[in-house]
Amino acid sequence: MAQTIKVGVTNLGGSAATLKLSDVERASFSALPFVEAVQDPSARISTDDFIALCKQLGHIHGALTRATGVTFEAEDVPASSEDPPTMIPTKEFLTLLRGLKDEGITSNAFHRNLVQTMLAQAEGLMERGVEQCNMSSIHEFLERSAEGEQGFLDVVRQELPHLTAIIQTLKASGDALSTPSSDLQNAVERVAQLWSAAQQVNASHAMLFFMGLHSLLTIVTQHRMLVGATRYDAIQARLDQSLKGIEEWAANGRMERIAIQRVLPCAS
Repeated sequence: MAQTIKVGVTNLGGSAATLKLSDVERASFSALPFVEAVQDPSARISTDDFIALCKQLGHIHGALTRATGVTFEAEDVPASSEDPPTMIPTKEFLTLLRGLKDEGITSNAFHRNLVQTMLAQAEGLMERGVEQCNMSSIHEFLERSAEGEQGFLDVVRQELPHLTAIIQTLKASGDALSTPSSDLQNAVERVAQLWSAAQQVNASHAMLFFMGLHSLLTIVTQHRMLVGATRYDAIQARLDQSLKGIEEWAANGRMERIAIQRVLPCAS
């Protein structure tokens, strides 16, 4: 938005100079420092900065009116029927999250880092001078987290029978040469997709397991390694354990989200 205003004001100043409208030219170019003051997203921006910019834009409006004799009035826009967003002071949000973190440490209830992640985000907002947090944004973050984790769990459950089948085939055949190469390549690709999906939701334990399984299947596919039946049994056992671990990981995520939602103030 600031960049759009800057371009418009610069173009207006240039046109005013061409037409020798000195008042409009001066007012336009005088506004540029005020636009630049609110343009940098990393800078601490105050309400006074926006008020100063609005006043300077008002000077441009007045200069245009005097120079052209035309009154530039905005069209009436119907008031929005939507309620204003519900906000929570960032400092209050930080206090709630810190209390929740202490509660989790005391009870050993939290085994994920959702509270810590939100705490770090809130601290970053405070450092940038953002004094209010949008409650809708907080709930949207929690909803996206829930959807991502459930989606990952669903994919693992869907792929597990396929991986079990290929592992049993490899175990029965004794080596990769007796297994159709298309089946092996399909298994490698499926595991690669699970590895990628685990990365996207930051499921670190699952990510490490699928990364190792992908490496093993890749070596077997390239006929560089013979694997005994007992090794395949161990892989199958790890695969079953991985599913249970992912289910527990998702359940812990749900518990932390419920705890976060519990301490948030209800919308009025």
